[in-house]
Amino acid sequence: MRRVRLDDLLARPELLAELAGDLRRGGVAALPTETFYGLAADPRSPEGCARVFAVKGRDAEKALPVLAASAADLGGLGVSAAPGTISRIAALWPAPLTAVFALREPLPCTSGGLSLAVRVPAHPALRRLLERTGPLTGTSANRSGEPPASTAAVVEEALGRAIDWLVDGGDTPGGLPSTVVDARVEPPRVLRAGAFPWPETR
Repeated sequence: MRRVRLDDLLARPELLAELAGDLRRGGVAALPTETFYGLAADPRSPEGCARVFAVKGRDAEKALPVLAASAADLGGLGVSAAPGTISRIAALWPAPLTAVFALREPLPCTSGGLSLAVRVPAHPALRRLLERTGPLTGTSANRSGEPPASTAAVVEEALGRAIDWLVDGGDTPGGLPSTVVDARVEPPRVLRAGAFPWPETR
């Protein structure tokens, strides 16, 4: 496992390019978000996504959520949604708000499913990283059934031998996970209340 500070990674284009290349080839990294650390793989990489499922001990039928730099990434992921729906969600991002959209075709991270949960994180440095790497999976960096990790030290202790990169962004805020809404219906319906105060959760 290679541990690098987030600030150093963003300041060194050659190092960031190395990380991006490793992820495209099926690598797995742990990254800080605005809630907890997440496990990052290329959502289009069968090997990378399979490794995330294995690291977590997660049922492979449960799709992995994805982090994106902006709503502009949705088209490249194959999201199928009305422009008004995308605009409504995009106006709220970046935020700890995950929206589930329909897909035109499955991705490795969806395990054959035709829906994708996407978030544009409220973490400026992480969005800068995502601009370079492209969208990445963002499931919490812990084994299934264990608490999510809010420090790099906890991630290293629990998963260090199973991941390729640990991007140390310091302690994350923790607290509630992201709010999840189903954007496949109108109006979007809350699937999980969380850190973002979606109107229907009040």
